[in-house]
Amino acid sequence: MRKITAGMFVALDGVVQDPQDWHFPYFNDEMGAAVGAQMDADTLLMGRVTYEGFAEAWPAREAEGGEDAFFAGKLGDARKIVVSSQDLELTWRNSELLRGNLLEAVAALKAEPGGDIAISGSVSVVRQLLAAGLLDELHLLVHPIVVGKGMRLFDSGGTLSLELLSSTTFTTGVVHLVYRRAETGGAGGYEQAKAHMPAGD
Repeated sequence: MRKITAGMFVALDGVVQDPQDWHFPYFNDEMGAAVGAQMDADTLLMGRVTYEGFAEAWPAREAEGGEDAFFAGKLGDARKIVVSSQDLELTWRNSELLRGNLLEAVAALKAEPGGDIAISGSVSVVRQLLAAGLLDELHLLVHPIVVGKGMRLFDSGGTLSLELLSSTTFTTGVVHLVYRRAETGGAGGYEQAKAHMPAGD
């Protein structure tokens, strides 16, 4: 079974929108290694907005031959599957449109032979796959900044329990948290909390 991993830049107040406006001051080698490891997959799954942003930027960077051309080439060589309800003109090589129901199509994709599947951004896709139990790992790079406006990763819907797999703090103050879907929530309760409250005289 193929593994699906999603990576997300997140502000301290949960905002994930327009990370290019607040993320880069916190970029360092630790961040680069984390992002590179997440994107080292042979298949990329992304929503329309993310795809259009990537397709506008990365092919040009590959053609320019600058210092990020190698990474741009890896993205270009990967199989790219785009989730969209619209018919799109997919100009970036190795791109295809996901057909049919999202959850059914992704379940079938996981069952195919091949390497890991990576998701970058694509908030709506991540929410749906996480809720359905199809996302194996959610990597959150939590930045020590409050953006104050914009789309948040979790801004609607019911309760969702997660299990923390690892936690790494970068020298910039960014915390790399890795979660997976948990079947149940915590085991504690008010009685346990009450036992730790200060007692009166």
